[in-house]
Amino acid sequence: MMGRGAVEIEAVLVALDVGTSKAVALVGEVTREGVISVIGKGIVPASGLKKGVVNNIEQTVGSIRSAVEGAERLSGMRLEAAFVGVGGSQVESLNSRGAVAVSGPHREVSREDVDRATEVARAVQIPSNREVLHVLPRDFVVDGQEGVKDPIGMSAVRLEVETHIVHGSATALQNLTKCVRQAGVRVDELVIASLASGEAVLSETERELGVAVADIGAGTTDLALYLEGSPFHTSVLPLGGINVTNDVAIGLKTNLIAAEQLKLRFGTADPSTVGDDERIALDLVGEEGDRTADRLDVARIIEARTREILEKLGDQIQKGSHGHRLPAGLVLTGGGALLAGTADLGREVLGMPVRVATPSGVGGLTDGLLSPAYSTSIGLLCWAARVVTAHEPVRYESAPANGSLSRMREWFRTLFP
Repeated sequence: MMGRGAVEIEAVLVALDVGTSKAVALVGEVTREGVISVIGKGIVPASGLKKGVVNNIEQTVGSIRSAVEGAERLSGMRLEAAFVGVGGSQVESLNSRGAVAVSGPHREVSREDVDRATEVARAVQIPSNREVLHVLPRDFVVDGQEGVKDPIGMSAVRLEVETHIVHGSATALQNLTKCVRQAGVRVDELVIASLASGEAVLSETERELGVAVADIGAGTTDLALYLEGSPFHTSVLPLGGINVTNDVAIGLKTNLIAAEQLKLRFGTADPSTVGDDERIALDLVGEEGDRTADRLDVARIIEARTREILEKLGDQIQKGSHGHRLPAGLVLTGGGALLAGTADLGREVLGMPVRVATPSGVGGLTDGLLSPAYSTSIGLLCWAARVVTAHEPVRYESAPANGSLSRMREWFRTLFP
């Protein structure tokens, strides 16, 4: 397929990120070399989800449909299938190992052997109300030799694989899938939001050294831990930016709209940067009358809730790392990471390197998109590009994968075994 400027386009990808506060649809072209260019986008306020979980089908369908229509108008294309982000506290993970005897007359590890070992690892007991989303091979052991990243073609008798398995509430996933389909879009793959964000904001060096990435959204904070290039722990905290807004609204006795505007315009997680006599006119941010607020009080409210979120992240990192050190520290992204002073507070609370990251890896119509608030959306495009340009052994397997791009992935496997 030939694209703009005689550049060979491998596929047209669609990312759909439906969150608590906004729904985002992105259309991207990807070349055979994996270069992504955004050609359409639709961004609308969302309703119908609470803490990443659908609680109103009709409202959620409406949000998705509006975002998709915006992306269709800009791209001039009809969107039929998408990679869809999944969040919510129903997401959990575990690690599992599988082993098989290497088949074939020459005892060389083949794609079939890798797939069989992965299936053995996947055969773990999870509750009947859970559904497996990802089975991600991390490392291979070939006849006792550990740390093998790509075993295909190696001579061996026994092949072992360590996998990271992510699963979620079956009903929550079914409701999200139903909303996407009712909006007129098929689901190619459901992708965990934290792993999508990791695609957009982490470097290969950080993944190899060991790093945590936390996407602070409106309703939840999605966390993933990486080591030796692959994720090994994923979880979701039921806290996000809306909790900060609620605290501001309660503390100032104002409404949520005014509190959100005030937080975005004047908020900081570092009270030491605010003067004792700074006042904020509430009538400038949605309130009637001539009320004012002490900006230092606002900063203290924000600092307290942000500290709580960071402390809970620290607990999850300690629980999930199982003693592994993460030299690259914590990478914060998502709209909740935009508050000034968040990284400094993170370094104080966690005692580790902390930075706030913006997404990268895409070109084209990126005005307004290169912000932490859109890391998951752009990461979904990066994930999809990895799938359709998998000229090397695919290390990221996902389920379910029933759309057109999943079939394209299988076709690529036949070309590049």
